[in-house]
Amino acid sequence: MPHPRSIGRDALALGFFVPVLLFAPAFVAGAPESVPPPAAPLSLEDGASRILGLALSQSRAYERLAYLSDRIGHRLSGSPALERAVAWTTATLQEDGLEVRNEPVMVPHWVRGDARARIVTPVESDMALLALGGSVPTPPGGVRAPVARIESLDALAELPDGALDGKIAFFSRPMKRGGADGYGYGQASALRVRGPSAAARKGAIASMVRSLGTADYRLPHTGMLSYEDGAPRIPAIAIAVEDALHIERLLDAGDTVEVEFEIGCETLPDAPSANVVADLRGREKPEEIVLIACHLDSWDVGQGAIDDGSGCAIVMETLRLLKAHDLVPRRTIRGVLYTNEENGLRGGREYAKAHADEMENHVAAIESDSGAGTPVGFGVSAGEGGVERVRRLTRALRVIDADDVTDRGGGADIGPMRPLGVPQIGLRQDTHYYFDYHHTTADTLDKIDRDDLDRNVAAMAVLAWSLAETETRLPRLPVEGD
Repeated sequence: MPHPRSIGRDALALGFFVPVLLFAPAFVAGAPESVPPPAAPLSLEDGASRILGLALSQSRAYERLAYLSDRIGHRLSGSPALERAVAWTTATLQEDGLEVRNEPVMVPHWVRGDARARIVTPVESDMALLALGGSVPTPPGGVRAPVARIESLDALAELPDGALDGKIAFFSRPMKRGGADGYGYGQASALRVRGPSAAARKGAIASMVRSLGTADYRLPHTGMLSYEDGAPRIPAIAIAVEDALHIERLLDAGDTVEVEFEIGCETLPDAPSANVVADLRGREKPEEIVLIACHLDSWDVGQGAIDDGSGCAIVMETLRLLKAHDLVPRRTIRGVLYTNEENGLRGGREYAKAHADEMENHVAAIESDSGAGTPVGFGVSAGEGGVERVRRLTRALRVIDADDVTDRGGGADIGPMRPLGVPQIGLRQDTHYYFDYHHTTADTLDKIDRDDLDRNVAAMAVLAWSLAETETRLPRLPVEGD
């Protein structure tokens, strides 16, 4: 999305990058091929400035995201589209001159099927819905029952056994921008993920959650649920905010609200997929790795441009820029485009398992999975002094206001490496609009601002190169079990 702080790329390249002009006039004047490779390794400061200028003037990130979004589209695990994305990103990274391989992963294969929902009493009104990822189907003809409003899992736990017999559990908790007053994604997502099994234990025959979103566009949001062992598996849907509010008003007026819905979901046998792994091999310590991460899969609605096609473009373009301009650091920079983040995290877990013996040589892992809003900095989980170390390495990003480094960071796909001591870093972005479109049919390329995407490339590339180039490694996290 355009942002009030947006600055044109010409202004950025010419108005703010005096350090680039001083030591690399050929870069400003011409195309990439006019830039001579540096005769000797650059200092951290000069390297960061050079990378920043390149990312903001010569990035191909948007073009790559456009292909992934418009030509391949949404990429749910098990789908032919995801495997086309694996093939295309592999070939593209190979064309960039990187060392690329596919590491096999077996992934879940869930199919959404058709869906319909409506209020049937005290009025008749169609509802906008999406089945939750992994849901079982309804019986043929659907389910029809009164709804029981539930505002929290704690409130549900206090209900007596059988309190929801023959009812549809209706989880209704609003989300607010920025998670104000505790109404953020984390709090609301617990209802979507754990609510169906918790309600089934109280007798519910189905589950319905108010969509986890921050805009009222009558736009339902999908997402993963997790069935608990020993609990009945009941069908589960998300409904648009407006429909949830309609039901609430009817309930507040004292009416009994009856709803019916039908979903035709199906879970098929696990399917083969792969993590795409691309290395820019280090010149002095190639066995030491700075990993930059995103996830290639997406939900089966929209184009997956925001979540997480943009992260894939950021990772791919970081590697391409550094390779194309001979900015090869001491250590290896490894890009991993993970498979199956959305409904299983199989890619992240398999990578940590397959590379367990190499974790001591993983210097850091940086993940981009928050869209492509204006970058603001990084969140860092590392050993003592790690946050301050990253602050020093990101000073060059101050000119684009992307140098705010905070404690605690990481990401879902790199998370399985955390117990093995690998420092975790999350690329932080302005997410003001992120949850307007997250997991919806409106997650499309037009929501991406090209200049913001390039700033994200700049932020990722500067930190990844700096961590791979600096002589001192980032302090590690404690290894679980030691």
